[in-house]
Amino acid sequence: MKNHPLILVGLLFFSTITAAFENDKPEPASTVRQRAQEVVPYDLSQALQTFTKTVHGGIQHVVAKTPGNTQEIQAIQAHLSKIADDFRKGDFSVTERVHGADMPGLAHLKMAKTDDIKFEYKALPNGAQIHFSTEYPQFVQALHKWFDGQTIEHGNDVIQEHSKHHSTPAE
Repeated sequence: MKNHPLILVGLLFFSTITAAFENDKPEPASTVRQRAQEVVPYDLSQALQTFTKTVHGGIQHVVAKTPGNTQEIQAIQAHLSKIADDFRKGDFSVTERVHGADMPGLAHLKMAKTDDIKFEYKALPNGAQIHFSTEYPQFVQALHKWFDGQTIEHGNDVIQEHSKHHSTPAE
């Protein structure tokens, strides 16, 4: 009978650990998708998105599923242009709103100085891309973790023409 307080403390300890591990699990895709749709100006169901890691960082592509959908293409281009600008300024608030402040790699990306990471926006005929690159290994690692987190929570669509011009991870 003397062990009841000890057992109770043990149960509380293990229940706290279990709750902590549950919070580390990625959120359901539907929750992430809903929050993402609240911050992007285009219809997520009408776009394809890829996150491809490279030796120096990675490339994010977002393209319209329908090539002639100029309204979606313009919305994608405007959004990615703004995101690249925000990232250059160290503003990752959109990422935090969608994925939370504890997204993998985000804390390290926020520590980068203005010129430590390049965020190069490029309009494409069917959407846009951001090329993320750095010469600093700690930021390459942070970008790769961030890309992994994006892929886990958003998925990684297949874009046919994407593989033609990014055939190696060395880009």
